[in-house]
Amino acid sequence: MNSLRISARAEKRLKSGHLWIFSNEVDIQATPLKGMTDGEQVVVEAPSGRVIGYALMNPTALICGRLVGRRKSLDRKALKQRIQQALLLRETVYDAPYYRLFYADGDYLPGLIIDRYGDHCVVQINSKGLEPFQADIAEILHELVQCEGVLFRNDGNSRKVEGLEVKDNDEYGSVPDRVTLIENGVQFQAPVKSGQKTGWFYDHRDNRARIANLCEGKRVLDVFSYVGAWGIQCLAGGANELVSVDASEQALDVLEQNADMNGFGDRIQSFHGNAFDAMESFVEAKEKFDVIVLDPPAFIKRKKDMRNGQQAYRRINELGLRLLEKDGLMVSASCSMHLHHDQLQDAVQQGARHVDRALSLIYKGGHAADHPIHPAIAETEYLKAQIYLRRG
Repeated sequence: MNSLRISARAEKRLKSGHLWIFSNEVDIQATPLKGMTDGEQVVVEAPSGRVIGYALMNPTALICGRLVGRRKSLDRKALKQRIQQALLLRETVYDAPYYRLFYADGDYLPGLIIDRYGDHCVVQINSKGLEPFQADIAEILHELVQCEGVLFRNDGNSRKVEGLEVKDNDEYGSVPDRVTLIENGVQFQAPVKSGQKTGWFYDHRDNRARIANLCEGKRVLDVFSYVGAWGIQCLAGGANELVSVDASEQALDVLEQNADMNGFGDRIQSFHGNAFDAMESFVEAKEKFDVIVLDPPAFIKRKKDMRNGQQAYRRINELGLRLLEKDGLMVSASCSMHLHHDQLQDAVQQGARHVDRALSLIYKGGHAADHPIHPAIAETEYLKAQIYLRRG
């Protein structure tokens, strides 16, 4: 096994618990990156030559190495132990098999995402070094949770960043186009083969439960609704009416079927189109809502997007506040890793002052427990959800 000699700065960060090695932190005189291959497993050495751990390599990427073990290298046995440990946490926290089973760095194995939908699992591999383990992962999931089928989504943008091939999905066993899941007592179908990411977003589970409990008798607007995770749970919480907006017709079709499945088909309206345009048309029509949910895709994907992204968050929240009834509630959410809670709060407040609204922040939330945060890796804590009360 080849060695990778790193700088003192990288050694300090890895000692603190971090798992990433950047290409500019490698001693290329002692261990040239050009001599390493994609996916290769190496021994990581401190400047002194002391062994720190083992990493999977992507030598041409900015993050050229990802630590996968400190005492031993990654093999099938170690991989199964890591997944088994993650499964134990989920089975301790949840009484039904619907959750993110493995959360990459948060479960101490960068580049591996596994979402469980009862008897089916959907996997995303975002690390070159884990690609050769694909069949092992499928077998391990069958052994641990008796999966009828495991789907590997190979079409995500995150694979492009890692230099992985974007290709057709791989399937082990049988996985339907849509799978059934239950979240907070509400049943849904998720389009795992054609939908966003793995088909569903478990991360907002707790935040959805919080707002759903405040919706009795309310009129709800769900913007960027996807397949209805927020809005349909609001209906289950007692909302009288749901208006959903999304740019995907396919997602809205699934949303309507999810509403029908739960007996809410006569309480929904769906609007296909751009969220900003739809909200502006609602403002012009003088529409008002008691509860508004704003859960957009990441407006800030890279640090250089920060300025434009913050403006987008301010604008979408300002539009939401124009549509919010007095004493109404608004959920403002962000999955942008680079935007912190206080920055989202600033964007909401700027929007509020621009339209002369008085607000109180009554709730701050983040990930559900199936997205454990790595204390040394800030990037594992990307999710924010804030609930505001309009006072005037």
